[in-house]
Amino acid sequence: MIQSGSILRRRLVLVVDDYEINREILGVILEDDYDVIYATDGKEALESMRANVDALSIVLLDLIMPIMTGFEVLETVRNDEQLKHIPIIVLTAERSAELQALQMGAADFIAKPFDMHEVILARVGRIIELSEGRQLISAAETDRLTMLYNRNFFFEYANRLAQYHPELHMDAVVLNIEQFHSVNDLSGRDFGDKVLKAIGDEIRAFLATTEGIASRFDADHFDIYCVEQEDYRVLLNRIQDKVNKLSPNVSIHLRMGVQPWREGFEPVYMFDRARTACNSVRGNFQNPLMVYDESMHRREQLNQRLLNDLRPALERRQFRVFYQPKYDVQCDPPRLSSAEALVRWQHPELGLILPGDFVPLFEGNGLIGVVDSFVWQQAVRQIVAWREKYGFTLPVSVNLSRSDVFDATLIDRLRHLVDDNGLSYDDIMLEVTESAYVDNASLMLDTINDLRDLGFKIEMDDFGSGYSSLNMLSDMPFDVLKMDMRFVKNIEKNEVDLRLVKLILDIARYLEVMVVAEGVETQGQLELLREGGCDLIQGYYFSCPVPPDEFEALIERELAIERDAGQTTKGGIGAFEA
Repeated sequence: MIQSGSILRRRLVLVVDDYEINREILGVILEDDYDVIYATDGKEALESMRANVDALSIVLLDLIMPIMTGFEVLETVRNDEQLKHIPIIVLTAERSAELQALQMGAADFIAKPFDMHEVILARVGRIIELSEGRQLISAAETDRLTMLYNRNFFFEYANRLAQYHPELHMDAVVLNIEQFHSVNDLSGRDFGDKVLKAIGDEIRAFLATTEGIASRFDADHFDIYCVEQEDYRVLLNRIQDKVNKLSPNVSIHLRMGVQPWREGFEPVYMFDRARTACNSVRGNFQNPLMVYDESMHRREQLNQRLLNDLRPALERRQFRVFYQPKYDVQCDPPRLSSAEALVRWQHPELGLILPGDFVPLFEGNGLIGVVDSFVWQQAVRQIVAWREKYGFTLPVSVNLSRSDVFDATLIDRLRHLVDDNGLSYDDIMLEVTESAYVDNASLMLDTINDLRDLGFKIEMDDFGSGYSSLNMLSDMPFDVLKMDMRFVKNIEKNEVDLRLVKLILDIARYLEVMVVAEGVETQGQLELLREGGCDLIQGYYFSCPVPPDEFEALIERELAIERDAGQTTKGGIGAFEA
């Protein structure tokens, strides 16, 4: 007996035979233990199976019948996803037909004429138990939405494929949906489920044409273990096209990572690499497919080493803070106005490591805050040291990462840092990237406004990198707009870039904020920016980032110019504070 909800029901058996006497005999044998229904030919049998597909436990099928034979029924059931789980015992008096029936998917056979009733009942009961056991295992090992394997079963079968079929060169493929949580939030979970099911359907259709298995786990992550393909872009485009057809009004982007077959590589290891490749193209809508290669492997090894070495590096003071000057170009000659603090890592074995090689890594792993805190402390101490040495305060900009802004202790930490060193809040300028303003915007804006209320100056860094829209600028609290260096790079040669720069300068004037242009390398760039109304210039034209002692040469040169000109400095951004 099996249980459905709280109601016990008997298993249902379909008996298919064109002879009434055979149907009656089997009915008498089975009726005490099962509910029995009947069909007189193969066509009627298939109709009954489809009508009772969820309730039917087993079919007893005669092979030689009019209209449609039992062999035809077996062939149809074998290729029908809805019916193929129903076990079939064939009824035959021809021993030669038994092997063919078993090869076509029959679970067992009962010989005619029916003599030993106990044997028939035993065979029916055993096949039903085996079938229900398989179905129970199948339900546990597959994801009900996509009908793909769950993770644990997937890797068990992948390991078996690798172990018992080494002649198959199997690739590891990872497929992911960009920002799937946003799809659920904006379009609802029912639509999200349709997307997942469509991907599962297309993956199963692909695997029907090649050797392989697939899995869905962690919401929108799909793993495919398949015989190596010539070009996985074909598969990615195929699945993307399937998803695109679901709704023309919802933009859904897929990305894919591939680890090609390597002799001796275990599936789990291969999928770790494929996942790394997939993550490397996060947000890359132009090229959403990445194949893992040795350069990526070397990068992974380096990243892991940098993560391991971070804490010892802080303890041994391997991080160094360099300073790049900002010059006021609305006076002639340009005057040193302030500086930006930029971190470098003097690794004892790897040499000088630039921030582009470790800052994104630490940001992605939630570790950038400890580096930022070190830079803030060093910058404050340097401001104090220069004030004591030269008698004025040179403002310094420091970076504020997104993780810093979401730290509940941020404001208290910065306030104590400034107060304990006897500085003013506008001596430390806080640079926040443009992209951070649209990441949890409400909390970001509240924190930035609180910092400005204390007296900190906020610089929007990397403006124009493509995250914000113009109508958001009026809601974003900042005091200085820092133009992305990509705009500046080609303004001498490209009229469009020059017009964009002038547009940004016009917007800044309208908003009554200062503009810093970074990445300036030539006299021509400087002149065009000055003519457009840019306030401050930062770049190799004046100086690359340098250690504090080299920066002091810039300060002393500025003092010498002022002494020669008989100038008196005044406080504020754009001038020294006496």
